[in-house]
Amino acid sequence: MLELFTTAFVTFFVVIDPPGVAPMFAALTDNTSREWQRKMAFKAVFVAAVIMVGFAFGGAWLLEHLGVTLDAFRIAGGGMLFLIAIDMLFEKRNERREDRNEKVLDNAKKHPERFEDVSVFPLGIPLLAGPGSIATVMLYFSQHKAFLSKMVVLGSVGLNLFLCLIVFLLAPKITKFIGPTIATALERILGIILAALSAQFVIDGIKGAFSL
Repeated sequence: MLELFTTAFVTFFVVIDPPGVAPMFAALTDNTSREWQRKMAFKAVFVAAVIMVGFAFGGAWLLEHLGVTLDAFRIAGGGMLFLIAIDMLFEKRNERREDRNEKVLDNAKKHPERFEDVSVFPLGIPLLAGPGSIATVMLYFSQHKAFLSKMVVLGSVGLNLFLCLIVFLLAPKITKFIGPTIATALERILGIILAALSAQFVIDGIKGAFSL
């Protein structure tokens, strides 16, 4: 169980990227009150948790009614995670995040009389509960049928979301401490790890599909 928790935690840590969301949160909540920032932090993590748990328990049912096998989903999910890893290695992921953030910030400038609610979009979805994290939790639930194993996986998700909450609350300080150079180096390292994990998902899916 410890091995499962460690593997799942590392996978979700790479996909969700708690350190990487700090600058995004800081930019999206800039020039807002401290109380509003706390509200956005808690609400975004809550939204992401509900979505992740929903897909964790309802994802298999959805696939079944769509006529998609779990092995096919493992292969597709692994491929999706591999694309995220490539984006991390070549900084495309951050560029898309920044584009989404700029759109929200532009809208906030048009309505300076009120604070923009960014908790659901883009913080909850897709910054935290994005395609990669949703696919990952469904992959782990498809591979581990025991209830205790599922709880271990959800525990790893919960710990990562808790880290995101801490990061959100300390976003300005973390952004200044990490700096762009360290953040870029971490992004590259985590991208390589995610690429290896995604390849393993694809291998498991092929083995299951062809009963190797």
